[in-house]
Amino acid sequence: MSSKVISQMAGTVLEINVQVGDTIKKGQEVAILESMKMEVPVVSACEGKVVSVLKAKGDFVNEGDAVIELT
Repeated sequence: MSSKVISQMAGTVLEINVQVGDTIKKGQEVAILESMKMEVPVVSACEGKVVSVLKAKGDFVNEGDAVIELT
């Protein structure tokens, strides 16, 4: 079963802090968005292994968009 790390707000991806194969913990910062000239962390609501990075630096994400896929 897979789960996804979801963006809580709209913005532009400044950084992706994980790679495919990384194991992440609940509450870990996996990306940083720029929204309204503020840097906003995207944190994981669960733990798992990164199987796919769905967004890249410079991509725009909307609130509710998946950023990382986990198993």
